Amino acid sequence: MGWAQPAAVLPPERAARIDRLLQQYVDKEQIAGAVALVLRDGKPVYEKAVGWSDKDAGRKMTTGTLFRIASQSKAVTSAAIMALVEDGKVGINEPVGNFIASFKKTMVAEKDDNGGARMVAARRPITIAQLLTHTAGISYGREPHIAPLYEAKGLGPAAGNGWYTADKEEPICETMERLGTLPFVAQPGEAYVYGYNTDILGCVVEKASGMPLDEFVRSRITGPLGMKDTRFFVSAAEKDRLAVVYATGAEGKAVRAAEGSRGQGHYVEGPRKSFSGGAGLTSTARDYARFLEAIRRGGALDGVRILGPRAVGLMTTNQSGTLHSTTGLGFGYGFQTIDRYGASGLAAVGAFGWSGAYGTTYQVDPKSRMVVVLMIQQMPNGTDIQAKYLASVYQALVD
Repeated sequence: MGWAQPAAVLPPERAARIDRLLQQYVDKEQIAGAVALVLRDGKPVYEKAVGWSDKDAGRKMTTGTLFRIASQSKAVTSAAIMALVEDGKVGINEPVGNFIASFKKTMVAEKDDNGGARMVAARRPITIAQLLTHTAGISYGREPHIAPLYEAKGLGPAAGNGWYTADKEEPICETMERLGTLPFVAQPGEAYVYGYNTDILGCVVEKASGMPLDEFVRSRITGPLGMKDTRFFVSAAEKDRLAVVYATGAEGKAVRAAEGSRGQGHYVEGPRKSFSGGAGLTSTARDYARFLEAIRRGGALDGVRILGPRAVGLMTTNQSGTLHSTTGLGFGYGFQTIDRYGASGLAAVGAFGWSGAYGTTYQVDPKSRMVVVLMIQQMPNGTDIQAKYLASVYQALVD
């Protein structure tokens, strides 16, 4: 998938609307900067870097800037699980307790009338499929009736933002073994609950493959696809490529986020021991678009196949019924799916995507033969740039 020249272009007057939109957010200081990329038929038809990767240092944003992609890691880890399903090492409906002992018997914390918790046994084992669709009943431990229990084990809000593990001095499987001893918030298979599901899957990858998650991802996904800038941590030599994290502050202005787990994170200087399948990767717009283009094409790109088309089909179609949404959104084995036109802006039925806590977002729309990526670094992100950017891309399509 070459990047020298686009095979086609968006109508100039309509592409200019995307330019103006992105620049407007920078000029109003709502964001520091962004990288936007649109592929059609695998070719870039729009690519733009605006603003700053580090405003204080005077470092401009470039198309090669690195970003913390947080929950966009989930799709990559889900693809790793599907590769192991194809290898025969993991079963879609297999209990996760076959890989992580503490999950053989799990508990659910039901709220009592006084706001406390009543512990009951899970009615069924948690399965790989439930983790892939976030229907295992597992949250990030923020709920008041379980938060103190999670905090005592170094999980939940006590661990940065709950999902954050880059500062941990232990491998991810040690953290997940401890998670299995804590109560969850819904019975397995009965509700959509967003949480540690994909971090658990990252541990399953390690147990089933016999190698660390970063090594498996590199050998089976990022390496074969030539994604040289996608990894769990950033080397000291490349630290200036990593965009600074900003936060929406007073009056909607972007301000530099603090150091530590709720801000800049430990992606350069830190223990570098915990590979979070749910939230740990860093990447570039171009790299992540390569992964998405491989998925759009049924698991192969530039003569390299990472998954078969049927496995990709399970990832990109609704596998959770109406548990995720009753308004036309579904959740497959790795992606949110669009099942009704209008359920998510202008995205066609069959589109799929997700986003990350640092403000990044993406969408793949097979009917439009399109991959859309937006990279910013803003947490919390109080802007509406994600939805407006996607709308501006769709308005530029006139075929």
